[in-house]
Amino acid sequence: MTSVLYDVPGPRAIARNRVFAVLTVLAVGAILAFIIYRFALSGQFSATKWGLFTYATIWEQILGALGKTLAAFGLAGVLSIVLGFVLSIGRLSDHRWVRVAFTLVTEIFRAVPVLVMMMLLYYGLPSIGVRMEPYWAVVIALVAYNGSVLAEALRAGVEALPKGQKEAGYAIGLRKNGVMRLILLPQAVRAMLPVIVAQLVVTMKDTALGFIITYPELLYLAKQFSSNAQFGRPLLQSAFVIGGIYIVMCLLLSALAKWLEGRMNRNAKASGGPRVTPTGTVPVQPGDPRLHRGGTVTEVIATQREK
Repeated sequence: MTSVLYDVPGPRAIARNRVFAVLTVLAVGAILAFIIYRFALSGQFSATKWGLFTYATIWEQILGALGKTLAAFGLAGVLSIVLGFVLSIGRLSDHRWVRVAFTLVTEIFRAVPVLVMMMLLYYGLPSIGVRMEPYWAVVIALVAYNGSVLAEALRAGVEALPKGQKEAGYAIGLRKNGVMRLILLPQAVRAMLPVIVAQLVVTMKDTALGFIITYPELLYLAKQFSSNAQFGRPLLQSAFVIGGIYIVMCLLLSALAKWLEGRMNRNAKASGGPRVTPTGTVPVQPGDPRLHRGGTVTEVIATQREK
């Protein structure tokens, strides 16, 4: 008996898979048990090392550092998306000199590591008489790198759409900016939304690199906590607490992205959704009564040609 995608496993394969599953669970359990044993043996569960996080002033400092992290991420995330749209549209231009210029900028920004860019902005600019605050060095470096990566994602999303999308837009009288704004970009954003969210998660985590240029974010605070001799230098404890905060922020961002994706899909269905025609698929224009009565883009094109 076979399935469309793969052969259905027989009794021997099922038994073998069960053995592998049991061995995997035992191996993972053994690794976790060894880690817990080493933690207990080295005194990582002692009240002294965890006592640092029982003070309200410590959590006030953590909330302050969290605010710094979110401030850098919020501005960098928004500007990265804006820069990504600008660079992607520039790379899709019909003018060769525009494409070459935007491609060069995108490749340079994407090739330079974020940490190197932060250090150049914070430590390099003073050598030519320009001083920059750590906050702006972090934000500008994150925007330059992540904006260029998002530009490539959006460009790939637009170019992956069928050519009939663009042709249908031109056929109903839209100009290039209308085709890009009303037809291509909305579909590309919807298709590339998981990639955009993943890059925003990277942007959030890369704010931790700011501790190298003394930006007082979460990792910078965790480094200070880990050097506290009064509480036994709680390095792992600080890492667990701060790492847990990063995990929660990433999960919240992913949940927001899922909500946004569902809302975009509901709005697309409520407005009529895309209609399939011989020339491609284009969004239904809310102002066209012929489309609301069940007409297709082909009928609109034919009507316009008759006029």
